Amino acid sequence: MKPLAHVGKALAHDSAALHVSGAAVYIDDIAEIEGTLHVAPGFAKEGAKGKILSINLAAAQAAEGVVAVLTAQDIPGKNDCSPVAGDDPIFANGKIEFHGQVIFAVVAKTRDAARRAARLAVIEIEKQKPDVTVADALASNGDLLPPYAFTSKGVVAALKNSTHRHAGQLKIGGQEQFYLEGQVAYAIPQEKGGMFVHSSTQHPTEIQHCVAAMLGIDDAQVICQCRRMGGAFGGKESQAAQWAAIAALAAHITGHPVKCRLDRDDDMMLTGKRHDFEATYEVGLDKSLRIAAVDVLLAARCGYSADLSAAICDRTMFHADNAYFYPQYKIATRRLKTNTISNTAFRGFGGPQGMVFAEAMMESIAIQHGCDALELRKKNLYTKQRNTTPYGQKIDEHLVGKIMATLEKTSSYQKRRKDNAKFNAKSSILKKGLALTPVKFGISFTNTMMNQAGALVHVYGDGSVHLNHGGTEMGQGLYQKVAQVVAEVFGIGVDKITITATRTDKVPNTSPTAASSGSDLNGMAARNAAMAIKARMAEVAGRQHGVHPSKVTFWDGQVSAKTKSSSFAALATACKGARVSLSATGYYSTPAIHWDRATGRGHPFFYFAYGASCSEVLVDTLTGEMKVSRVDILHDVGHSLNPAIDIGQIEGGFVQGMGWVTTEELVFDAEGRLRTHAPSTYKIPCASDVPEDFRVALYESKGNKADTIYRSKAVGEPPLMLPISVWCAVMNAIASLKPGTVPKLDAPATPEAIMRAVKSLGVK
Repeated sequence: MKPLAHVGKALAHDSAALHVSGAAVYIDDIAEIEGTLHVAPGFAKEGAKGKILSINLAAAQAAEGVVAVLTAQDIPGKNDCSPVAGDDPIFANGKIEFHGQVIFAVVAKTRDAARRAARLAVIEIEKQKPDVTVADALASNGDLLPPYAFTSKGVVAALKNSTHRHAGQLKIGGQEQFYLEGQVAYAIPQEKGGMFVHSSTQHPTEIQHCVAAMLGIDDAQVICQCRRMGGAFGGKESQAAQWAAIAALAAHITGHPVKCRLDRDDDMMLTGKRHDFEATYEVGLDKSLRIAAVDVLLAARCGYSADLSAAICDRTMFHADNAYFYPQYKIATRRLKTNTISNTAFRGFGGPQGMVFAEAMMESIAIQHGCDALELRKKNLYTKQRNTTPYGQKIDEHLVGKIMATLEKTSSYQKRRKDNAKFNAKSSILKKGLALTPVKFGISFTNTMMNQAGALVHVYGDGSVHLNHGGTEMGQGLYQKVAQVVAEVFGIGVDKITITATRTDKVPNTSPTAASSGSDLNGMAARNAAMAIKARMAEVAGRQHGVHPSKVTFWDGQVSAKTKSSSFAALATACKGARVSLSATGYYSTPAIHWDRATGRGHPFFYFAYGASCSEVLVDTLTGEMKVSRVDILHDVGHSLNPAIDIGQIEGGFVQGMGWVTTEELVFDAEGRLRTHAPSTYKIPCASDVPEDFRVALYESKGNKADTIYRSKAVGEPPLMLPISVWCAVMNAIASLKPGTVPKLDAPATPEAIMRAVKSLGVK
């Protein structure tokens, strides 16, 4: 059997040269059709909750360059852009429920004119006191969605009978996606009332459906296309829909192409973030410090509408164990309504919040008992005997312990731990911290229906190949990986594969590119399409050379049988002459997964991705400043489809996650206004924050145990949870000030949070 020629190779991203040269075309780069108009959203200047008393749009309508001003009354179909619950109006009508909620939109000849005119509206709100924080919502008993829990029968007794019992609280902050390309859509009217929409979206089918419902037309009359996004991170899974709908409505009413591109400040104010949580827990342990029971309430700030909060909070619960076995448990959630923009998907989709709780709990236990947190973690990992999750899925692949043990050696963890203890004993102000934490992340949409994908492949008479599938490219290299899969099937160079934009009229009814499953789903669908064509081509080659089709091989641009061969291009020409179809659709649905939410039991994940990271920090306990001095990562990607892209995903995911747990703080005032709504007030990691000593390695895997595309594993989301080790290292450093006492450190560990944690120890 010949080795793989394209899959597993470290090939450059398909748009790498275009990216660095500035030639990659994003939606705002598309040459505008003559007569293109621009639309800008409008909202009340004051108020986060209340009845709309009056709207005066006269000044906006009279402004120079304005063509139209749109409100809810102009929508011919449904005034809704929600992904699930039907509770998210495109234009607020009668009331507002968060500061900045869109009430109208101005269509003008230029973007500047539209934005200036939108500010001229006079809107009066009968203001009511908003619920802004988790604490506000708990005090109001404001559940947006019903509470939900995984509960075992013996949790109360197990806690009561535990040798050791500890309680704790943790605030877990949200996070702005901060994609480089903001929300943007370009709508072009079609004949017979149809609409073509370019949208920077992870979910073209959702855009198609939303626009069609808003216009009151069939889905088939709307085409959505997305060639590439300048980042998304979950923020364009559901929340690209509103801006596409507004652009399409304006195009429908004016008969002109219309573009909607949000300003960065407006984008941050008007789009959802990662959910922030407050965790309150109690844990019981036996005399050897093995967990006997965990009782945790995870209270989430969801915002004013459901968006994707049900599934996100569920996934927080799925990952509240991280890699640890809980014999008895109550993992409960409250999904709380606040008068803030609805929070939404963000890389990890709730999983990071569950994991940071688990690791904070482990770090706290280790501090209280004066033991090495790594030994505590290893003692509580899932094993072959202790292998059932709180939701009933059996863990049948036990890699995380091996990964942690390998990283413990390669990172020199034990030696550095001793060195840090010596340093801290001599240094009264600067303190070093070290932590090694695992990641176990479930791969699949927990909504089983979404685990499906389609692809369309054409082979042309000259042997070139056209590839299309339902996955979207947001910089993560999905298009390149799927192209490598198709090249492998046909035995031709990747340069012969033409990658085309994701379009709803080529591959219908797609799922979003999310849940880390883009390569798993679309790679397999494209492979199935290519295999169907290859089988037909092999039949022709077999007849030409007098052999059974199974004896025909496709390799290095050649198609061979016995001692005879011809080029792939020549065979394609022959197939066309023989009237053999060289086009096929491919379809794939993930097998062996199921989930019964009513009982809280099932097998929601096809497999788990694993990894571990070891982080060392230096903390200034006088100022709260912190520096990450070294990071070691070992991550499991199965048989990598493209190791260069996978390592890039791990590095990028780590830095983004490090920002979440250290510097990125969302601040709302008491009136519900987001105060951190620009790069000047919201601190994402920059180049100087990346550890100078940053060591990333791929685990030497024997291949995914699950039957995935070439036995690879997903790599999009799991790396974001690796930098929880940074937060734990900060906790470890602060705790050295007063051994045995747990600092009150929340996430993110900003300088202010670090200083509060230092003061909580009462050390002078």
